[in-house]
Amino acid sequence: MFQYARAAGFAALSCLLLTPCLSHAQAGGIRYIEPGQPPVMIHPTVEQSEQARQADSTYVFSRRSNNLSYHGGNIETAPKLYLILWGSQWNNNDPSGEANILRSFYGGVGGSSWFNTVTQYCQGVANGTVFCNGAGQPVGNQSGMFVNYWYDNTSAAPSSPTQSQIAAEAVKAAGHFGNTTSASNLNVQYVVATATGDSESGFGTQWCAYHSSGSSSYGNVAYTYMPYITDAGASCGANFNNLGPNAGMTIVGGHEMAESATDPFPSSGWVDSRGSEIGDKCAWISSGQGASADVTLSTGTFPVQSLWSNAFSNDAGGCVLSY
Repeated sequence: MFQYARAAGFAALSCLLLTPCLSHAQAGGIRYIEPGQPPVMIHPTVEQSEQARQADSTYVFSRRSNNLSYHGGNIETAPKLYLILWGSQWNNNDPSGEANILRSFYGGVGGSSWFNTVTQYCQGVANGTVFCNGAGQPVGNQSGMFVNYWYDNTSAAPSSPTQSQIAAEAVKAAGHFGNTTSASNLNVQYVVATATGDSESGFGTQWCAYHSSGSSSYGNVAYTYMPYITDAGASCGANFNNLGPNAGMTIVGGHEMAESATDPFPSSGWVDSRGSEIGDKCAWISSGQGASADVTLSTGTFPVQSLWSNAFSNDAGGCVLSY
């Protein structure tokens, strides 16, 4: 399909097909992790981000001077998010309280100044557009983006699920919530979360989470895979920037939510010339402009990372916590 072919073009620049890899200048971005499956957009670990910065002396310059541009596909003009807590392993087994924290965070993001950064990006404009300037249809930031959650816990999830199994769970959730047409899934993202102790291979060493999409009889279904983030400790944000042991949950969750809104079918939405998305360019910044920090939403105070704004600093671009 169109979006997968375009994504493969980005991957060829820095990766061998089907091999998880680390760009010389950008830790996050596109990877192929399962043969026969579409690419995923990974959230890098803290260590990967630091290694990328150290390995490339031009990293800071290129990150800050390389704005996102539009690649012709769909964005989410009215984002809707569903959380799926997959497997009976969740039953009375949530030591870090991740389910409630994610529900509270997602429940307050809609309409926030933090998420508002996504609204400068749009669809319905020419390929290569960098500034929408009111043209096209922008990414939405309405209240009530978090629609519902589902404990799919009548049977156990795989202890080490594959990408194809995770994608199938997202499609199952689409049916559960009644989103059974292509049109009903255009603005929807499904967050598939696995319980503590169970995660896909690569979690915490190669990535912290990822988002992708899969074709189905319900149309293209955009999904995020969220393992039990605190299982990875500091590699995925525990106590990052002194924001507390649970900081990684919402830093990672927010990163993936924003990327799914601006590039739900990788990489046909908004990415830069290195294949990085709105969250990748600002991942795990610990000091200076764009450092991760707490933000206050209607549902509480949560740690988040900054998001890339093409408009920052007189259109030079940069990482911001509000827009």
